[in-house]
Amino acid sequence: MLISNAFAAAPASSPTDALMSFLPLAVIAVLFFFMIIRPQMKRAKDLRSMLESLQKGDEVVTSGGQVGKIVKIGEQFISLEIADGVVTHVQKATVQTLLPKGTIKGL
Repeated sequence: MLISNAFAAAPASSPTDALMSFLPLAVIAVLFFFMIIRPQMKRAKDLRSMLESLQKGDEVVTSGGQVGKIVKIGEQFISLEIADGVVTHVQKATVQTLLPKGTIKGL
């Protein structure tokens, strides 16, 4: 015979088999949360608290690489003194790192 017989499919799997096939996906989602999302949320929280605690006289590094001392703080902008008498205005969100006092003198 040239045409093979068609047989019925196997009976549907039990609900426990469906749960076991979904379990690896759930484990991957949990690992993804704890290894990627949660640390990123912690870094964002730390950065937000650092930006809120900035005050006049702090030495900072911006994301553009400018190193300076904060002269004036506004709601969204800060004024950085990057050299004697040279003041630049940058967005507060560009501040990347708060440096220890006296770091600029050592540069």
